Amino acid sequence: MSDAAENWKDFLAPKYWVTWILLGILRFFGALPFALGLKVGSGFGMLLYYLIKKRRKVTEVNVRLCFPEKNPEEQKAFVKDIFRANGMGFVETAWAYWGDIEAFKKRTTVIGQDILDKALAQGRGVIILGAHFSNLDLGGVLISYYGAPVHCMYRKHNNALMDYVIRTKRSRFTSVIDRKRIRDVLRRLKDNHCIWYAPDQDFGEKGSVFVPFFGQTAATITATTKFVAMNQSPMLMVRHQRNKDNLGYTIEISEVPNFPSGDETEDARIVNQTIEQAVRQAPEQYMWVHKRFKTQPDGKQKLYKQAGC
Repeated sequence: MSDAAENWKDFLAPKYWVTWILLGILRFFGALPFALGLKVGSGFGMLLYYLIKKRRKVTEVNVRLCFPEKNPEEQKAFVKDIFRANGMGFVETAWAYWGDIEAFKKRTTVIGQDILDKALAQGRGVIILGAHFSNLDLGGVLISYYGAPVHCMYRKHNNALMDYVIRTKRSRFTSVIDRKRIRDVLRRLKDNHCIWYAPDQDFGEKGSVFVPFFGQTAATITATTKFVAMNQSPMLMVRHQRNKDNLGYTIEISEVPNFPSGDETEDARIVNQTIEQAVRQAPEQYMWVHKRFKTQPDGKQKLYKQAGC
Protein backbone atom coordinates (compact mmCIF):
# COMPACT_ATOMS: atom_id res chain seq x y z
CA MET A 1 0.00 0.00 0.00
CA SER A 2 1.33 3.44 -0.90
CA ASP A 3 1.80 6.22 1.62
CA ALA A 4 -1.02 8.13 -0.08
CA ALA A 5 -3.38 5.26 0.66
CA GLU A 6 -2.62 5.44 4.37
CA ASN A 7 -5.47 7.85 4.96
CA TRP A 8 -8.39 6.97 7.19
CA LYS A 9 -10.84 7.90 4.41
CA ASP A 10 -9.42 5.07 2.31
CA PHE A 11 -10.43 2.62 5.02
CA LEU A 12 -14.13 3.49 4.98
CA ALA A 13 -14.86 1.14 2.09
CA PRO A 14 -17.29 -1.72 2.86
CA LYS A 15 -14.49 -4.31 2.61
CA TYR A 16 -13.06 -2.88 5.84
CA TRP A 17 -16.27 -2.78 7.88
CA VAL A 18 -15.71 -6.15 9.55
CA THR A 19 -12.15 -5.10 10.37
CA TRP A 20 -13.47 -1.93 11.99
CA ILE A 21 -15.80 -4.01 14.15
CA LEU A 22 -12.91 -6.22 15.25
CA LEU A 23 -10.78 -3.18 16.00
CA GLY A 24 -13.63 -1.74 18.06
CA ILE A 25 -13.74 -4.92 20.13
CA LEU A 26 -9.96 -4.80 20.50
CA ARG A 27 -10.13 -1.17 21.61
CA PHE A 28 -12.74 -2.10 24.21
CA PHE A 29 -10.46 -4.85 25.51
CA GLY A 30 -7.68 -2.29 25.88
CA ALA A 31 -9.69 -0.37 28.48
CA LEU A 32 -10.28 -3.39 30.73
CA PRO A 33 -8.45 -3.71 34.07
CA PHE A 34 -5.95 -6.54 34.39
CA ALA A 35 -7.85 -9.32 36.19
CA LEU A 36 -11.15 -8.65 34.42
CA GLY A 37 -9.37 -8.40 31.08
CA LEU A 38 -7.90 -11.89 31.38
CA LYS A 39 -11.27 -13.33 32.38
CA VAL A 40 -12.98 -11.65 29.44
CA GLY A 41 -10.17 -12.80 27.16
CA SER A 42 -10.55 -16.39 28.33
CA GLY A 43 -14.28 -16.27 27.59
CA PHE A 44 -13.62 -14.66 24.21
CA GLY A 45 -11.22 -17.49 23.42
CA MET A 46 -13.91 -20.07 24.11
CA LEU A 47 -16.29 -18.16 21.86
CA LEU A 48 -13.68 -18.39 19.09
CA TYR A 49 -13.30 -22.11 19.81
CA TYR A 50 -16.92 -22.65 18.79
CA LEU A 51 -17.07 -20.04 16.01
CA ILE A 52 -13.83 -20.58 14.10
CA LYS A 53 -14.13 -24.23 13.13
CA LYS A 54 -11.24 -24.22 10.65
CA ARG A 55 -8.72 -22.90 13.17
CA ARG A 56 -10.00 -25.31 15.77
CA LYS A 57 -9.36 -28.21 13.39
CA VAL A 58 -5.84 -26.92 12.64
CA THR A 59 -5.16 -26.74 16.36
CA GLU A 60 -6.52 -30.24 16.90
CA VAL A 61 -4.18 -31.59 14.22
CA ASN A 62 -1.18 -29.83 15.76
CA VAL A 63 -2.00 -31.08 19.24
CA ARG A 64 -2.51 -34.63 18.01
CA LEU A 65 0.85 -34.55 16.21
CA CYS A 66 2.90 -32.81 18.87
CA PHE A 67 1.41 -34.21 22.08
CA PRO A 68 0.79 -37.90 21.35
CA GLU A 69 1.30 -38.70 25.03
CA LYS A 70 -2.07 -37.07 25.78
CA ASN A 71 -5.16 -39.21 25.38
CA PRO A 72 -8.08 -37.91 23.24
CA GLU A 73 -9.87 -36.30 26.20
CA GLU A 74 -6.69 -34.60 27.37
CA GLN A 75 -6.02 -33.35 23.85
CA LYS A 76 -9.53 -31.91 23.60
CA ALA A 77 -9.11 -30.11 26.93
CA PHE A 78 -5.71 -28.84 25.84
CA VAL A 79 -7.15 -27.40 22.61
CA LYS A 80 -9.66 -25.45 24.72
CA ASP A 81 -6.82 -24.19 26.92
CA ILE A 82 -5.04 -22.98 23.79
CA PHE A 83 -8.09 -21.01 22.66
CA ARG A 84 -8.48 -19.51 26.13
CA ALA A 85 -4.84 -18.43 26.06
CA ASN A 86 -5.24 -16.97 22.57
CA GLY A 87 -8.34 -15.11 23.74
CA MET A 88 -6.33 -13.61 26.58
CA GLY A 89 -3.70 -12.82 23.95
CA PHE A 90 -6.21 -10.60 22.14
CA VAL A 91 -6.71 -8.60 25.33
CA GLU A 92 -2.96 -8.45 25.90
CA THR A 93 -2.52 -7.14 22.37
CA ALA A 94 -5.10 -4.43 23.12
CA TRP A 95 -3.18 -3.47 26.26
CA ALA A 96 0.03 -3.25 24.23
CA TYR A 97 -1.68 -0.97 21.70
CA TRP A 98 -3.76 1.24 24.00
CA GLY A 99 -3.02 0.40 27.62
CA ASP A 100 -0.73 1.82 30.28
CA ILE A 101 2.53 0.22 29.18
CA GLU A 102 4.44 1.28 32.30
CA ALA A 103 2.05 -0.68 34.53
CA PHE A 104 3.21 -3.99 33.08
CA LYS A 105 6.80 -3.45 34.14
CA LYS A 106 5.69 -3.96 37.74
CA ARG A 107 4.13 -7.28 36.80
CA THR A 108 7.19 -8.65 35.02
CA THR A 109 10.03 -10.82 36.26
CA VAL A 110 13.18 -10.90 34.14
CA ILE A 111 15.55 -13.86 34.13
CA GLY A 112 18.90 -13.51 32.36
CA GLN A 113 19.30 -9.75 32.12
CA ASP A 114 23.05 -10.25 32.57
CA ILE A 115 23.12 -12.46 29.46
CA LEU A 116 21.61 -9.68 27.35
CA ASP A 117 23.95 -7.09 28.85
CA LYS A 118 26.96 -9.27 28.05
CA ALA A 119 25.79 -9.79 24.46
CA LEU A 120 25.24 -6.05 23.92
CA ALA A 121 28.70 -5.33 25.33
CA GLN A 122 30.13 -6.93 22.16
CA GLY A 123 28.79 -3.94 20.21
CA ARG A 124 27.44 -6.01 17.31
CA GLY A 125 23.75 -5.85 18.10
CA VAL A 126 21.69 -8.84 19.17
CA ILE A 127 19.36 -11.14 17.24
CA ILE A 128 16.45 -11.95 19.53
CA LEU A 129 15.13 -15.38 18.65
CA GLY A 130 11.41 -15.07 19.25
CA ALA A 131 8.37 -17.28 18.85
CA HIS A 132 4.67 -16.77 18.23
CA PHE A 133 3.37 -16.87 21.77
CA SER A 134 -0.23 -15.74 22.26
CA ASN A 135 0.90 -12.56 24.05
CA LEU A 136 3.12 -11.62 21.11
CA ASP A 137 2.66 -7.84 21.14
CA LEU A 138 2.62 -7.49 24.91
CA GLY A 139 5.81 -9.53 24.91
CA GLY A 140 7.27 -6.88 22.63
CA VAL A 141 6.34 -4.25 25.20
CA LEU A 142 8.02 -6.20 27.99
CA ILE A 143 11.19 -6.88 26.00
CA SER A 144 11.50 -3.21 25.04
CA TYR A 145 12.12 -2.26 28.67
CA TYR A 146 15.42 -4.09 28.89
CA GLY A 147 18.63 -3.43 26.98
CA ALA A 148 19.05 -1.66 23.65
CA PRO A 149 16.20 -0.50 21.37
CA VAL A 150 14.26 -3.40 19.85
CA HIS A 151 13.18 -3.58 16.21
CA CYS A 152 10.63 -6.12 15.05
CA MET A 153 10.95 -7.93 11.74
CA TYR A 154 7.52 -7.97 10.20
CA ARG A 155 5.65 -9.55 7.31
CA LYS A 156 3.04 -7.24 5.79
CA HIS A 157 -0.56 -8.11 6.71
CA ASN A 158 -2.87 -8.92 3.81
CA ASN A 159 -5.51 -6.54 5.19
CA ALA A 160 -4.30 -2.97 4.56
CA LEU A 161 -6.24 -1.49 7.47
CA MET A 162 -5.01 -4.12 9.91
CA ASP A 163 -1.48 -3.69 8.60
CA TYR A 164 -1.67 0.07 9.19
CA VAL A 165 -2.99 -0.34 12.74
CA ILE A 166 -0.44 -2.99 13.69
CA ARG A 167 2.51 -0.98 12.42
CA THR A 168 1.24 2.24 13.98
CA LYS A 169 0.48 0.76 17.39
CA ARG A 170 3.67 -1.29 17.58
CA SER A 171 5.58 1.96 17.18
CA ARG A 172 4.67 2.70 20.82
CA PHE A 173 7.32 0.24 21.94
CA THR A 174 9.35 -0.82 18.90
CA SER A 175 9.99 -0.01 15.27
CA VAL A 176 8.84 -2.30 12.51
CA ILE A 177 11.16 -3.45 9.73
CA ASP A 178 9.85 -5.24 6.67
CA ARG A 179 11.57 -8.63 6.62
CA LYS A 180 12.70 -7.93 3.05
CA ARG A 181 14.62 -4.77 4.02
CA ILE A 182 17.85 -6.50 4.95
CA ARG A 183 19.90 -3.29 4.78
CA ASP A 184 17.75 -1.77 7.52
CA VAL A 185 18.36 -4.84 9.67
CA LEU A 186 22.11 -4.58 9.18
CA ARG A 187 22.06 -0.86 9.95
CA ARG A 188 20.31 -1.45 13.28
CA LEU A 189 22.69 -4.23 14.23
CA LYS A 190 25.65 -1.96 13.50
CA ASP A 191 24.02 0.58 15.87
CA ASN A 192 24.10 -2.18 18.53
CA HIS A 193 20.33 -2.52 18.61
CA CYS A 194 18.24 -5.68 19.02
CA ILE A 195 16.36 -7.33 16.15
CA TRP A 196 13.37 -9.48 17.14
CA TYR A 197 12.98 -12.33 14.69
CA ALA A 198 10.63 -15.32 14.82
CA PRO A 199 11.34 -18.11 12.28
CA ASP A 200 8.75 -20.52 13.72
CA GLN A 201 6.16 -20.41 10.95
CA ASP A 202 5.85 -22.34 7.70
CA PHE A 203 7.09 -20.08 4.88
CA GLY A 204 7.13 -22.83 2.28
CA GLU A 205 9.90 -24.99 0.87
CA LYS A 206 11.96 -22.20 -0.74
CA GLY A 207 14.82 -21.20 1.53
CA SER A 208 13.87 -23.87 4.04
CA VAL A 209 15.15 -27.22 5.28
CA PHE A 210 13.16 -30.01 6.90
CA VAL A 211 14.05 -30.54 10.54
CA PRO A 212 12.10 -31.73 13.61
CA PHE A 213 9.80 -29.55 15.69
CA PHE A 214 7.95 -31.34 18.49
CA GLY A 215 8.90 -34.61 16.80
CA GLN A 216 7.35 -33.63 13.47
CA THR A 217 9.01 -32.74 10.18
CA ALA A 218 8.78 -28.96 9.79
CA ALA A 219 9.89 -26.68 6.95
CA THR A 220 12.24 -24.25 8.70
CA ILE A 221 13.83 -21.24 7.05
CA THR A 222 17.61 -20.98 7.04
CA ALA A 223 17.65 -17.18 7.05
CA THR A 224 18.41 -17.17 10.78
CA THR A 225 21.97 -18.23 10.05
CA LYS A 226 22.34 -15.43 7.49
CA PHE A 227 21.04 -12.77 9.88
CA VAL A 228 23.56 -13.75 12.53
CA ALA A 229 26.39 -13.80 9.97
CA MET A 230 25.62 -10.30 8.62
CA ASN A 231 27.28 -8.57 11.57
CA GLN A 232 28.54 -11.58 13.54
CA SER A 233 25.83 -10.73 16.05
CA PRO A 234 25.10 -12.95 19.05
CA MET A 235 21.65 -14.59 19.12
CA LEU A 236 19.64 -15.03 22.29
CA MET A 237 16.34 -16.78 22.95
CA VAL A 238 13.76 -14.61 24.68
CA ARG A 239 10.73 -16.33 26.18
CA HIS A 240 7.81 -14.14 27.27
CA GLN A 241 4.91 -15.91 28.89
CA ARG A 242 2.07 -15.26 31.29
CA ASN A 243 2.66 -16.79 34.71
CA LYS A 244 0.47 -19.74 35.63
CA ASP A 245 -1.24 -17.73 38.39
CA ASN A 246 -2.29 -15.11 35.80
CA LEU A 247 -0.89 -12.35 37.99
CA GLY A 248 2.10 -11.33 35.89
CA TYR A 249 4.67 -12.25 33.27
CA THR A 250 8.12 -13.75 32.94
CA ILE A 251 10.80 -12.82 30.44
CA GLU A 252 13.59 -15.37 30.24
CA ILE A 253 16.70 -14.52 28.23
CA SER A 254 18.98 -17.43 27.43
CA GLU A 255 21.89 -18.29 25.17
CA VAL A 256 21.45 -20.54 22.13
CA PRO A 257 24.13 -23.22 22.51
CA ASN A 258 26.35 -24.16 19.55
CA PHE A 259 24.85 -21.54 17.25
CA PRO A 260 25.97 -20.99 14.57
CA SER A 261 27.24 -24.51 13.98
CA GLY A 262 28.67 -23.97 10.49
CA ASP A 263 25.83 -25.89 8.85
CA GLU A 264 22.47 -24.31 7.96
CA THR A 265 20.49 -27.51 8.47
CA GLU A 266 22.01 -28.08 11.90
CA ASP A 267 21.37 -24.42 12.74
CA ALA A 268 17.69 -24.82 11.81
CA ARG A 269 17.50 -27.89 14.04
CA ILE A 270 19.04 -25.93 16.94
CA VAL A 271 16.57 -23.08 16.40
CA ASN A 272 13.56 -25.42 16.47
CA GLN A 273 14.88 -27.23 19.51
CA THR A 274 15.46 -23.95 21.35
CA ILE A 275 11.96 -22.67 20.55
CA GLU A 276 10.42 -26.00 21.52
CA GLN A 277 12.10 -25.87 24.92
CA ALA A 278 10.67 -22.39 25.48
CA VAL A 279 7.19 -23.38 24.31
CA ARG A 280 7.09 -26.38 26.65
CA GLN A 281 7.30 -24.02 29.63
CA ALA A 282 3.68 -22.98 28.88
CA PRO A 283 2.58 -24.90 25.78
CA GLU A 284 -1.00 -23.63 25.79
CA GLN A 285 0.32 -20.09 25.23
CA TYR A 286 1.79 -20.93 21.84
CA MET A 287 -0.13 -20.12 18.62
CA TRP A 288 -1.00 -23.66 17.62
CA VAL A 289 -3.73 -22.22 15.38
CA HIS A 290 -1.19 -21.89 12.54
CA LYS A 291 -0.43 -24.66 10.03
CA ARG A 292 3.12 -25.17 11.21
CA PHE A 293 3.51 -28.47 9.33
CA LYS A 294 1.76 -27.48 6.09
CA THR A 295 4.83 -27.91 3.84
CA GLN A 296 6.13 -31.46 3.73
CA PRO A 297 8.99 -33.11 1.76
CA ASP A 298 6.51 -34.90 -0.53
CA GLY A 299 5.01 -31.56 -1.61
CA LYS A 300 1.59 -32.43 -0.24
CA GLN A 301 -0.38 -30.83 2.60
CA LYS A 302 -1.99 -34.06 3.72
CA LEU A 303 -1.65 -33.45 7.45
CA TYR A 304 -4.31 -30.73 7.41
CA LYS A 305 -6.25 -31.71 4.31
CA GLN A 306 -7.12 -35.06 5.86
CA ALA A 307 -8.77 -33.17 8.70
CA GLY A 308 -10.71 -30.92 6.35
CA CYS A 309 -8.77 -27.75 7.12
